[in-house]
Amino acid sequence: MQLPQAALYALLSGGSAFAMRLWSLHPKYLDRQGLLAVWREGLLAQKVLKGETRGYRFHPQLLRFRRHPDPVAAIATYLEEICTEAARRGYSFSLQKIAPCRTTERISVTAGQRDFEWSHLIRKLAVRSRTDFVRWREVQVPEVHPLFIVVPGDLEEWEKGAL
Repeated sequence: MQLPQAALYALLSGGSAFAMRLWSLHPKYLDRQGLLAVWREGLLAQKVLKGETRGYRFHPQLLRFRRHPDPVAAIATYLEEICTEAARRGYSFSLQKIAPCRTTERISVTAGQRDFEWSHLIRKLAVRSRTDFVRWREVQVPEVHPLFIVVPGDLEEWEKGAL
């Protein structure tokens, strides 16, 4: 029996297949815990994409950033929006930690991936943050992070391997 890439990675790294979640969803939907986690995980992803660490190099969530013409600029642009959302909430995430390059070239995300992530997040909010769950549960079609653009399609292949 052959394990999906993410499951194999999880076994080898001692983590879970969802150890890193770089949400396609707009960060406004994340609860405090989710926002802090995506900031931390985004900074780790930036290190991986810059070649500054050996861990997480093959994590499936990084595939879409690696496919971008400028992966470091893509993750920096992603992190900048996370930082903006944090500032809106009164948190002080350091822009100094983000690589100085940015991009205007967006990354495609399928509608199926967006919907999968939305269901995943709503389940997390129902357990972790009742206030956020109540605020967002009626949203039918959530906004995505400004780096992404929604295209028709099912769940992304890199996500399917993690299930």
